[in-house]
Amino acid sequence: MASGKSFGEVLEDAERLTAEEQEELMDVLSRRIAERRRQSLAQDIRSARGELRKGRCKPATPDELMTEILS
Repeated sequence: MASGKSFGEVLEDAERLTAEEQEELMDVLSRRIAERRRQSLAQDIRSARGELRKGRCKPATPDELMTEILS
């Protein structure tokens, strides 16, 4: 963490917040986590499209993928 606080210290700090502030903190953290996940997914998609363009993979249906996984 940038502040150098441990996870436990951050939890203790959160306990000192009002209930409303704790709820707002949870909302902010949830939005940030969702945004990081979206960014990660977007990067994975860009990478997969690049591999497809380079011929390193081919399109497949879900059934084809399951057949390959289970064989």
